[in-house]
Amino acid sequence: MKAALHTRDWTLIQSFLAVAETGSLSGAARKLGVSQPTLGRHIKTLEESLNVELFHRHARGFELTGLGRDMRAHAGQMESAMRSIAMTAAGGETRLKGDVRIATSVFMAHHAMPDIIAMMRSAEPDICIDLVPSDASENLLFREADIAVRMYRPAQLDMVTKHLGDITLGMFATQDYLNRKGRPRSAGDLRHHDMIGYDANDDIIREMRQMGIAASRDWFSVRCDNQSAYWNLVKAGCGLGFCQSNVARATPGIEEVLPDFPMPVLPVWLTAHEAIRHTPRISRIWALLETGLRPFVS
Repeated sequence: MKAALHTRDWTLIQSFLAVAETGSLSGAARKLGVSQPTLGRHIKTLEESLNVELFHRHARGFELTGLGRDMRAHAGQMESAMRSIAMTAAGGETRLKGDVRIATSVFMAHHAMPDIIAMMRSAEPDICIDLVPSDASENLLFREADIAVRMYRPAQLDMVTKHLGDITLGMFATQDYLNRKGRPRSAGDLRHHDMIGYDANDDIIREMRQMGIAASRDWFSVRCDNQSAYWNLVKAGCGLGFCQSNVARATPGIEEVLPDFPMPVLPVWLTAHEAIRHTPRISRIWALLETGLRPFVS
């Protein structure tokens, strides 16, 4: 006799969807933050409850059976419904208390958010903050974050966004490096210097080419995509690099070079889902973010 699958087994469906998406227990474990053995038990329990086989097990991972593919579509609808329920419930909260999850870039998480969060905790000790440092785009629809601080305008529907201003960028190096290698007087002098660039990310190259400078990856003697590590390379004297101007100018031993060099700006946007934007704790943290980020933008 088939065992019944009850609504309390939603956790099993979540595990099923994660394994279906990633094709492995290890990938699903990373996605959900649970152990592989737990996921294995969830899949086994779900299959036994329904008396069906949902996956073919291979050495390379898990592959959906035909029935599993059919079930995935229905499970996805369940997932969307559960997220809508959670979003609606969050939007109805009236207390100035609880958790707020803030997503922002790795660089901003290191150089702007600690002081801002300290200010938030002092002003609102009953609101706990989860900081998500990531250069990926957290999905506010799926509550991966409540508020996002982004350097671009989010394009997702059902979002409330606000442009706080723009962060200026500049080119910088340590005074010791410049004393040793000389100070560039023009863009043409850059080819005689050690330049710090990105690795897989080609943003710097594209921006320089738009300015008429024939930059290529081999221009850069040191390359790193992580923004905070990148800035530490500049501070260590590895060469000339780019940084948010307010952060760089406040760093001892750092000197700006070619201040008239044309540079793009980073727009700063606050974003939250419209269903929760005006709940008291989200609204309060949004306002504190505006205040805390004001010194960084122009």
